[in-house]
Amino acid sequence: MKVLADTTPLRHPDFRRLWSSGIVTMIGAQLSIVAVPQQIFQITGSSGYVGLAGLFGLAPLIVFGLWGGALADVMDRRTLMLVTNSGTGLTALAFWVQAAVGVDNVWVVLGLFAVQQAFFAVNQPTRSATIPRLLPEGQLAAANSLSMTVMQFGAIAGPVLAGALIPMIGLATLYLIDAIALLATLWAVWQLPALPPTGSVRKAGIRTVLDGFGYLATQRVLLASFAVDVIAMVFGMPRALFPQIAHETFGDPATGGVALGLLFASMSVGAVLGGVFSGWIPRIRRPGRAVLVCIVLWGLAMVGFGVAVGYTGHALGLGLGLWIALACSAFGGAVDMVSAALRITMLQTVATDDMRGRLQGVFIVVVAGGPRIGDVAHGFAAASLGTAVAAAGGGGLVVVGVLVAALAFPAFARYRGGRAHAEIPA
Repeated sequence: MKVLADTTPLRHPDFRRLWSSGIVTMIGAQLSIVAVPQQIFQITGSSGYVGLAGLFGLAPLIVFGLWGGALADVMDRRTLMLVTNSGTGLTALAFWVQAAVGVDNVWVVLGLFAVQQAFFAVNQPTRSATIPRLLPEGQLAAANSLSMTVMQFGAIAGPVLAGALIPMIGLATLYLIDAIALLATLWAVWQLPALPPTGSVRKAGIRTVLDGFGYLATQRVLLASFAVDVIAMVFGMPRALFPQIAHETFGDPATGGVALGLLFASMSVGAVLGGVFSGWIPRIRRPGRAVLVCIVLWGLAMVGFGVAVGYTGHALGLGLGLWIALACSAFGGAVDMVSAALRITMLQTVATDDMRGRLQGVFIVVVAGGPRIGDVAHGFAAASLGTAVAAAGGGGLVVVGVLVAALAFPAFARYRGGRAHAEIPA
């Protein structure tokens, strides 16, 4: 049985160029993701302003994610990706200019960040909706596994490089590197064939967005995939607890240290390993059932994480407790990668092409909003119950919630892949 990642989609030149360019641009994007909060903190000296960046980023993701998905269904997708990637690159250049000349205005940084996130929010659903036009249906699961692996690799390599480069070359140069890296994706998109819309709608407005939600309401398989993702991210994502856990449980200084970095990197490390050994994913015959199993395993991994945190210093030594917590987090990242690849593939295959952009827009909102709601929930829970109970209890709620969702959406567990088995109403 093939275990290593299935690279068959890379035989298609268009997908291979997009995927290869993504390695460069994802690392570049992660440099800016580190540089923006670092610059805000340098200007203000306040973590409150750094937290405000989350709001400036979330609002454009929601608004432009939904509108961008509608645009992807009514415009040539190649043209739309050229526009949004160019906009993202120009925003990175604007970041470079303001940092190089020393503007030192937090509102300029926050405003540019909001604009950048708006371009990203339009680009992502467009890119995801494009992949089924480039590859046969049987290769989508492998393609999504490869794409998820690149994203998670960038999430590891980018911050590590940023941490090493900031003292050497400064924030301004990091922004410039991000802008230059985007040229790789622009070149790959330029090489794509024209991708005109396949539906009859030619205008993206509120009605178009609402039509997407109306269509989603008829697709119980897709509704279930969104529901279980929300359950996993709201109840089972304890990242907001990492700074407190690193300091109070694992002995980091209050300003941050090695344990904090390891905690944040562990899920991405697990996801990359899951991607490297993802060759079996395209052969899954019941993807809905596989997603349910993965999210239950994710919840159990978070229970294990919370238990490791709770028993560190008691039954477990400091070092052993940290490594068990990291192992649970990494395992969670691996199964989440599998779940995400399968859910994206479901969306791409169940939805008709004229609706894929809008549903990908909803997907972006769920992916962006779920963890942020989870941050709030875990923060309040930890304040009342402690970090260990908040993390372990959240994992337990994931398991319960997924079982309830499985009973509420029996078609999801029966789903065998492809549009023909999605039980789509006539």
